Amino acid sequence: MKKVKVSNLKSDQGNTIPNQFEIETKDGLYFQSYNAIIVFIDKKNGQWYFDEYYWNYSRTTSKYRNIFLGWSTKDCLENIKNGKIKLKNLN
Repeated sequence: MKKVKVSNLKSDQGNTIPNQFEIETKDGLYFQSYNAIIVFIDKKNGQWYFDEYYWNYSRTTSKYRNIFLGWSTKDCLENIKNGKIKLKNLN
């Protein structure tokens, strides 16, 4: 049986953020905003992926992606440029 742990993202004040999820599986860690997977961090090879379409879809998506990662959008763009993050269809 595969174990999956799903939890709502928390604000800086510790409040649950609706529709923003952290999903942990044996394969890796996901960030989901509403019904779209935004980020996947692969446990097997350490590679980070952003969904090529949704990663920067809206101000709200970007805000919660940044909370999940602890980064700014500028950090995200730099890490895409330097290859740490790859863009891929995650949905």
